Amino acid sequence: MLDSHPITSGNPKDQTNTPLKFVYDFSEGNKDLKDLLGGKGANLAEMTNLGLPVPPGFTITTEACRAYLADGAEPPSLRDEVSAHLATLEATMGRRLGQEDDPLLVSVRSGAKFSMPGMMDTVLNIGLGDRSVRGLARRAAAGQPAGGEAAAERFAWDSYRRLIQMFGRTVLGVDGELFEDAIDDAKLAKGAADDLDLDAEDLRALVEVFKEIVRREAGREFPQDPREQMDLAIRAVFDSWNGDRARLYRRQERIPGDLGTAVNVCSMVFGNLGPDSGTGVAFTRDPASGHQGVYGDYLANAQGEDVVAGIRNTVPLAELEHIDPASYDQLLSIMETLENHYRDLCDIEFTIERGKLWMLQTRVGKRTAGAAFRIATQLVDQGLIDMDEALTRVNGAQLAQLMFPRFDLAALAEHGGEAKHPRIAWGIAASPGAAVGKAVFDSYTAVKWSRSGEKVILIRRETNPDDLDGMIAAEGILTSRGGKTSHAAVVARGMGKTCVCGAEELEVDTKRRRFTAPGGIVVEEGDLVSIDGSTGKVYLGRVPVVASPVVEYFEGRIRLPEQTPVAGPEAGPATAGVTGPTTGSAVDPGADQPVADELVTAVHRIMNHADAVRRLAVRANADTAEDAARARRFGAQGIGLCRTEHMFLGERRELVEQLILADGDEERAAALEALRPLQREDFRGLFRAMDGLPVTIRLLDPPLHEFLPDITDLSVRVALAEARREPQENDLRLLQAVHRLHEQNPMLGLRGVRLGLVVPGLFAMQVRAVAEAAAEHVREGGRPRAEVMIPLVGTVQELEIVREEAEAVLAEVRAATGEELEVALGTMIELPRAALTAGQIAEAADFFSFGTNDLTQTVWGFSRDDVEASFFTAYLEKGIFGVSPFETIDRDGVGALVRRAARDGRATRPDLKLGVCGEHGGDPDSVHFFHEAGLDYVSCSPFRVPVARLEAGRAALAERRAAAAVGLAAERVTTA
Repeated sequence: MLDSHPITSGNPKDQTNTPLKFVYDFSEGNKDLKDLLGGKGANLAEMTNLGLPVPPGFTITTEACRAYLADGAEPPSLRDEVSAHLATLEATMGRRLGQEDDPLLVSVRSGAKFSMPGMMDTVLNIGLGDRSVRGLARRAAAGQPAGGEAAAERFAWDSYRRLIQMFGRTVLGVDGELFEDAIDDAKLAKGAADDLDLDAEDLRALVEVFKEIVRREAGREFPQDPREQMDLAIRAVFDSWNGDRARLYRRQERIPGDLGTAVNVCSMVFGNLGPDSGTGVAFTRDPASGHQGVYGDYLANAQGEDVVAGIRNTVPLAELEHIDPASYDQLLSIMETLENHYRDLCDIEFTIERGKLWMLQTRVGKRTAGAAFRIATQLVDQGLIDMDEALTRVNGAQLAQLMFPRFDLAALAEHGGEAKHPRIAWGIAASPGAAVGKAVFDSYTAVKWSRSGEKVILIRRETNPDDLDGMIAAEGILTSRGGKTSHAAVVARGMGKTCVCGAEELEVDTKRRRFTAPGGIVVEEGDLVSIDGSTGKVYLGRVPVVASPVVEYFEGRIRLPEQTPVAGPEAGPATAGVTGPTTGSAVDPGADQPVADELVTAVHRIMNHADAVRRLAVRANADTAEDAARARRFGAQGIGLCRTEHMFLGERRELVEQLILADGDEERAAALEALRPLQREDFRGLFRAMDGLPVTIRLLDPPLHEFLPDITDLSVRVALAEARREPQENDLRLLQAVHRLHEQNPMLGLRGVRLGLVVPGLFAMQVRAVAEAAAEHVREGGRPRAEVMIPLVGTVQELEIVREEAEAVLAEVRAATGEELEVALGTMIELPRAALTAGQIAEAADFFSFGTNDLTQTVWGFSRDDVEASFFTAYLEKGIFGVSPFETIDRDGVGALVRRAARDGRATRPDLKLGVCGEHGGDPDSVHFFHEAGLDYVSCSPFRVPVARLEAGRAALAERRAAAAVGLAAERVTTA
C-alpha cells in the first residue's frame, strides 16, 4: 500500500485551491521537475526547451499515478486533460490518433523519478487497427522509389504485430512466450533465420494468430478503438509501478515505493522503415570505463525494443558514421550539448526515420564504479564541476565494488594458462569484475542455489525484466546476445554485477540447461565458469583472483604521482591522525613500485577531499595488531572496538576452562594471573599499531559456556568413559560447569557486565593488563590512548560498580609504574533500557559506543541468525522490509533510540564522546544517519574503513547543502 500523503505534493500549480494539473506538454516542463514529471518526462521537456529534435508529446504526472493507485481509478479530471493535450498533439502533427488513411501513432511509456530500466511497462504503436494499418502502409510508401510498396506493407504489418504483442503482454496479461512461440513457428514454416526474413504476407498472417491468442487468453477481442488502446495502456503503466519486478528492483536499489510513475505519451517515429532508418543508444562517455569517445549501439531497420532486448546483435555506434554521416555528425553535436548541459555522462536513446534524427530520451547514465570515479575527476579537470560535486557523484557502494578481487591473469598464464582454464568465449565487457560460479540457466535455479550457499553465473541468450531476481542472486551474468546497452548490461551496471554480453560464439540452450562453446566444449548446469567483465573473456573452471589495484593503493603498495598530505592537527578532527595513502602511508611506496593508473589516482583525489570535508572520524573494529595495522593503512583514526573475547581462543581456551572450573579464590586468581601477561602483550601490540590514536577495548562479553565443550559431545564422552569404567575427573567437572552455565538463550544471559559482576577479578585483570600495556608503551616512547568499554550495561549501578573497581586498578598501576596514564572508561549502549536511561548512565561514563548489532536484535526481538535462516526472505518479498535492519540502521526504531541516547547523554555530560561500533558503521546509508545524529565517530571492519571515510564526507556535504537550501528558502520568503 502506498504511504498516505496529499496527492498535491510537488505540483507547482497546487499552491492555491485551484484544481490540480495532471498533464504537461513537453514544452511546459524542465529537468528539475523529476518529482512531478518523472525522469523521462522531465528530460524530454529539457531537450525540447534546448531546441533538440524531440517528437511532440505530453506527460501525465506522478500525482495522477498516486491518485490512481490510492483510489483504484483515474482522477475525474484526467480524461479531459488527456483529451485536450491529445487534440493539441493531433493539431501539431496534422493527423488524428488512429486516423484510417494517415494514422497518428503514439508510444505510452513509463518514467519514474529514478531510472528503473525495463521494470515497468511500455507500449508502442498505439493507434493501429485493422483499418489504419493499411493507411500506415500507404503513408510509408509515399515518396518512395518504385517497388517500395512491398517494404512499406511489411513495415505496417510488422508495426501492427508488435502492438498486439506488447499490448497483449503488458495490458491484457497474456503470457509473452505464446507470442514468441508463434513467431518461432512462423519462421520455422518459412525457413527463416531472422524476423526480417518474414514478408508482409507472413506478418499479416501472424497478426491474425496474435489476435486469436489475445481472444483465447484474455477473453476479449484486441481493441480497435485507438483511444481505448491509449487509455488502457496508461492504466497498465500506472499498474506496473506495483508489479512484482518493479517492487523487486526498488527493494534492490532502495527506491521509495510511494513515488509513483509518470506516463509519457509521445508521437511515434520509426526506425524500422528500411535501411535508411534505425535506432540506437549512445553514451557521451564509456559507461564501463569512463573513457571519452564514441560509445553505444546502433541497429538499422529496427525499433528501440530490439536494441534494449538484445535479440538482434547491434553494430558499434561508430559504424553510423559510414551508414548515415549527416545523422552521425548531428548526434555527436547533440551529445556534446547534453553532456555540457547536464555536466555528467548522458545516456541517450535516438531513432533515425528516413535520415532524420529524433531524440527519444536522455538521462544521467548508469555507470560502473570505476567509470563513476574517473568521470567525476575528468569533469573537475574540464571545469564543469568542483570537487564537492565530484564527491557527491560517487558513493561507498561503488568504492566497495572497486575493492573486490579481480582475475590474476599473470598467475593464469604462469600455471598452465588457457590450457588449464581454457577461454571458451569472448564477448562484450559490459560490467567489470571477476565472477566465478556454477552455470545456471534460469532465474528460479539461480535464486534456489544461491540461497543454499552456492555461487552461480546466470547464463541466458538475453535477459528480460522477469530475470531480475536471478540477476540479483547471481555472482555474474553471461548472455550470448546483446551489447553494452542491452537489458543485461544496463541492469548489471546499475547493480554492480559482473556482466559479459553478446558472447555470440556460445550456443545457449536453456531448455536442456547447457551451452556449447567453439570446439564442441559443452558446459552443463552446475559446471564452474569464470567471467571477466573487464575484458569480456569467459573461462572454463575457476580462475585465480588477485587483490584489486584500489586495495593495493590503500595498502600503500602503489606509488602515486605525488603525495598530497591533508592530515595532521591543522586539518581538524576529521582528518587528524589519518595515515593511509591519502596522507603519506606508513608503507611508503618505493620507486620500483607501480605508479597509480587513472582510476587509482581518481580514487586518491576523491578520498582526499572526503577526508578534508568530513566531520565524523572513522575507526576500525580490530582484535589483533595485524588487523590494526591494516586498518591504519586504510585510513582508520583509531580502534573503535577490540573484542577481547576473540583473544581467548586457541591454546588460551584451556586457561579459560581453568578459570571457569576454579575451586575457590586461589585457583581463580591463579587462572587470571596466567591470562594477564597474555592480555598485556595483546594490548601492547594494538597500542603500537595505533600509536597516538584511540584504542577502545571492550571487556569480555560473550557467554562463558562458549569457551566450554559442546554439552552433547561432552555428555557422550563422559558416558562412554563411565561405561568403560574409566571416568575422567576433568571431564566430569567440565560437564558440571557446562550444565551450571547452560542457558536457553545465551544472547540474553550471563555475558557482558554481568560476567564482571559474577566472576570476581575478571574485569580487574583485563583493566590491569590494559594499564600495564599502556605504561610499557609510554616507556618505549609511544603515546597510548586507551579507552576501556564495559559491555551490555542496562543500569547505571552496574557501570558504577565496575568503574569503581577499574579506577582502583588504574590508580595501583599508576603508582607502581610512575606513569600518568589517561584511560577513559565508558560503555556500550546495546540494550533498549540503556538507551532510554542514557542520561543516568552518562553520569558514570566518559563515552558511549552504540553496539547497533545487539541493539537491533533486542529492539526487534530476533537475531541475525534467525533472520537469515527463517522468515526474513518472506518479509522482504512481502515488502515488510526493504532491506535488512542488520545491514542498514532502522532509523525509526533503533535509530530513534540512538538519537535519544545521544541527546540525553550529552544533556548530562556535554563532553560525552559518542561513537558506533556495530557493522552499521561501515554501511553507507547508516553513516549518513550517524552524522545527522551528531555522533563523533563510526567504527567498522578494516576493509570498510575507506567506504565509511567516503560516506562521512558525502554526509557532511549533504548537511551543508541542506542548510544552504533552507537559508535560500528563508531569504526568498524574507524578500517576498
